[in-house]
Amino acid sequence: MTHGSLGVPQGAALTLGAVLGTGVISLPALAAHEAGPASLVAWLVLVLLSVPLATTFAALGARHPDGGGVSTYVRRAFGAGPATVIGWCFYFAIPLGAPAAAGFAGAYVADSAGGGRQTQLLTAGALIATVAVMNWFGVRVSGRVQLFIAAALALLLMVATLVSLPHATTDHLTPFAPHGWAAVGSAAALLVWAFAGWEVVTSLSGDYRNPERDIGRATAIALVVMAVLYLGIAFATVAVLGPDTGKAPLSDLLVLGFGEPARGATTVVAVLLSLGAMNAYFAGSARLGAALGRDGSLPLWFARGSTAGEVPRHSLLVVTAGSLGTLAAVALVDVPLEKTMWLVTGAFTIVYLAGTAAAMKLLPRRTWVWRGAVVSFVATLGLLAFTGQYLLPQLVVALAAVAWTTHQGRRVRRAGGSAALVPAGPEDWP
Repeated sequence: MTHGSLGVPQGAALTLGAVLGTGVISLPALAAHEAGPASLVAWLVLVLLSVPLATTFAALGARHPDGGGVSTYVRRAFGAGPATVIGWCFYFAIPLGAPAAAGFAGAYVADSAGGGRQTQLLTAGALIATVAVMNWFGVRVSGRVQLFIAAALALLLMVATLVSLPHATTDHLTPFAPHGWAAVGSAAALLVWAFAGWEVVTSLSGDYRNPERDIGRATAIALVVMAVLYLGIAFATVAVLGPDTGKAPLSDLLVLGFGEPARGATTVVAVLLSLGAMNAYFAGSARLGAALGRDGSLPLWFARGSTAGEVPRHSLLVVTAGSLGTLAAVALVDVPLEKTMWLVTGAFTIVYLAGTAAAMKLLPRRTWVWRGAVVSFVATLGLLAFTGQYLLPQLVVALAAVAWTTHQGRRVRRAGGSAALVPAGPEDWP
């Protein structure tokens, strides 16, 4: 099998970028308001639950490296129909969610530079275009840029934690659970979105030079760095800022160490966070779309670039055009950019549920990675209880995917039951 050019450092950076989302800017404060110092328990529990989830997807990627990611695993475990549904749910969710991620950074730029909503929209458009250009030149270029972004981001978050810790006081840790222990569950529901992203990197598994060896190493590095940064920022937010935490705790922590001029660094962090997360998701979703085209789950036009090492530019164009189209629609109807994020929350839960279910069937039974998949599946069922109300967009997409699958099945039957509809290689692409 042909593999790509990703090494461990670039792979770890792409993984970290996908997981370390923009929520780190505000979620520590929101969780602290919800549960007080006991919110640290929620952070710790979710970090621990990330271990089996991340290792599950890493094990799948190492054993079955392919651009289809979770869709490929579902195809192997349950067949083409469910794979098409899961692939569509994830692929078409990215263009809906990208403007929200870009808009978060745009809001910080607007606060620093002025211009209000217009600046936010222009910044969001510029970020979408930047990420598209990065991925147009391939995952090697995208991975190198991501490595720089991850290093700069880790340094900024670590500095914010370290310079603020001398101001920590145990007084801010009592009472530990002022709103009761049930509030820890509510805080965990808020924080779940800070831990999404492990699934997107499976679509890049075929781009690793040595998937069987390197995916596990890259995932382990990303897990450790993520755990240190998240727990450090969460503890500093509670122990340093106390109950009067503002909406931008990272900015407040930097100001304690370097003074008011450091507040502008929060804008830099917000832009890097958005750019890193969007880069990973664009890279993974573009690769997924090409694989879906290759496997007959999307029109054949999407399949160009589905081979490891090639650039899936057709699929990338669709993701980019969809993201810019969503941004334009939001601008026209004058609703907050962040609203589009609610349209995709259910998609990620469905993808996790299907991916862990496939892992339980594909991974060697009674092994540690199989047991991790079982734990992840049960945990995702719990997550579904919090996201069920946001599944309507995915229901519409799923119905469209079923209609496509039915249409393709009829074409195959009219062709005499042959497999000619699935491209055999690049020579079959238009």
